[in-house]
Amino acid sequence: MAAGGELTIFQDAALYLAAAVVAVPIFKRLKLGSVLGYLAAGAIIGPHVFAIVGNAESVLAFSEFGVVLLLFLIGLELKPARLWALKADIFGLGTAQVCLTAFLIGVFGVMVIGVSWQTAVLIGLGLSLSSTAFALQLMQERKELNTQYGTRAFSILLLQDLAIAPILALSPLLALGIYVASGEDLSWVPAAQAIGAILGLVLAGRFLLNPVFGVIAQTKSSEIFVAAALLIVIGSALLMEWCGLSMALGAFMAGVMLAESEYRHQIEADIQPFRGLLLGLFFIAIGMTIDWTVVLAQWPLVLGGAILLMALKGTIILILCRLFKSSWEDAGRIAVTLPQGGEFGFVIVAQGLSLGLMSHGQSDLVSALITLSMAFTPLLRLSFEEAMKRRAPASTDHLPRPDETETNSVVILGFGRVGQIVSQIFRMKGISVTAIDADPKRIEAAKRFGAKVYFGDATRIDVLTAAGVGRADLVYVTIDNAAACTRSIAVIAKRFPTVRIMARAHDRVHALELLDSGADFLIRDTFESSVKLAEEGLNRLDINKEEIAHLLEEFRRADSDRLLRQKADGIYATAEDGGTFRLDKS
Repeated sequence: MAAGGELTIFQDAALYLAAAVVAVPIFKRLKLGSVLGYLAAGAIIGPHVFAIVGNAESVLAFSEFGVVLLLFLIGLELKPARLWALKADIFGLGTAQVCLTAFLIGVFGVMVIGVSWQTAVLIGLGLSLSSTAFALQLMQERKELNTQYGTRAFSILLLQDLAIAPILALSPLLALGIYVASGEDLSWVPAAQAIGAILGLVLAGRFLLNPVFGVIAQTKSSEIFVAAALLIVIGSALLMEWCGLSMALGAFMAGVMLAESEYRHQIEADIQPFRGLLLGLFFIAIGMTIDWTVVLAQWPLVLGGAILLMALKGTIILILCRLFKSSWEDAGRIAVTLPQGGEFGFVIVAQGLSLGLMSHGQSDLVSALITLSMAFTPLLRLSFEEAMKRRAPASTDHLPRPDETETNSVVILGFGRVGQIVSQIFRMKGISVTAIDADPKRIEAAKRFGAKVYFGDATRIDVLTAAGVGRADLVYVTIDNAAACTRSIAVIAKRFPTVRIMARAHDRVHALELLDSGADFLIRDTFESSVKLAEEGLNRLDINKEEIAHLLEEFRRADSDRLLRQKADGIYATAEDGGTFRLDKS
């Protein structure tokens, strides 16, 4: 019998893994995200579709540990310095978004749908949260996380992550309110226990955790270190559950207590694999528990609810971002990135169901609404980007342009990452610089940091003349586009032959193009940084400094010779020793 039971466990595990391995890559390939893949996998193998697996509730109870681990890792990331740097967007914009969205959805729930105020509050708070996994994936795919809009969107998501623990802690109190309203006795003993447990957890985190991990680290046993980390998470979670609060709150607090610990990176690395697997299992279990027959029977309600949620939430985000000085385009982009319900909506719905705040039918509909809104988000974002491409180019009439009075001795063409650093060094020396760029967004951003950059096309003679290139001592050509960089150098060398041109080459192939362009000096983007990295490594290996200097000098000479030979004989030119030069793009 035991052997049979063990076989069933392994069969179930194989089914969950197989469903995830098939569904998740398909959904990610369709740019719908891994969360929807897990939900679809759970729905297919669950009791309401093919009924391959039937124990959804027990799987859900076990997999909720993945949510606990996720809250622990969120707490681990919340270093005070990081919060302080984004304080206005996090605690201003983010708080306003969560509170206003939850309030309006809650009012709609009470006034239109007719649910209790406690249920309306829980649903409103759950739907006010967006999908961190979805939004970050969308921004990472487009390399937008470090843009101005990406930073602001991340700040909103961070506040939502911060709000999860308080919302989960509030849920039992909302359920308590239902019991009080129904006439059941209320004891204040659990509240006293909760306060005591929180204080105890804070004190333990402040004075015990670091010394304990220090002792464990001295054993040099990685498995004991992992066991200790899991024990801290589970112990904190069980303590909060004993007090009637959320297990996730205990894990979150434990993470915050360890955020400044010197062991946080090792703990995070050890916990991450458990979190990923269990969180995926949690979403599979959610997909299994939703009664899709009920959802399909009420599909107009679900579809309308998803559209209404995205419209309401997107409008709130758009207005708030504009109030916080985002441009219309950035505000719109944030609004179409964060209008969906999030993965923690499922967590809150599951908790509401277990506490009696929601019925099975309500939880199924809300879960389906969240799922549908997540599915619509990539399509909405794609539509927005297409609309931005078709839109008439923004007017640049308001941007400053160079005029004939510009007489600075240094002109920088291209105010990207290279041009900005060159400009800062000259300004530190007190040398005035004229900077030209063709990107209006970059010019506006530079203005906010106190830098004056003029708008213009650096390949046009009239713009170069107005910028004072003919009167300058040095012209830096650091344009981000390699072809435009080459054209600009050719124009300057022909029209202003006495000007010294300092050129940025994007890679080795571009450097070969620029050798005969008229530039007085050129350097490849990654060359000196790579040499410096190698030099520092040799220093740390205690190699003699004179030997290092000689080695680097010889390397630079050989690289220069190689560049000239490749220019003369082609990129695959034969070297002096009979070998061939390898094509690199450094």
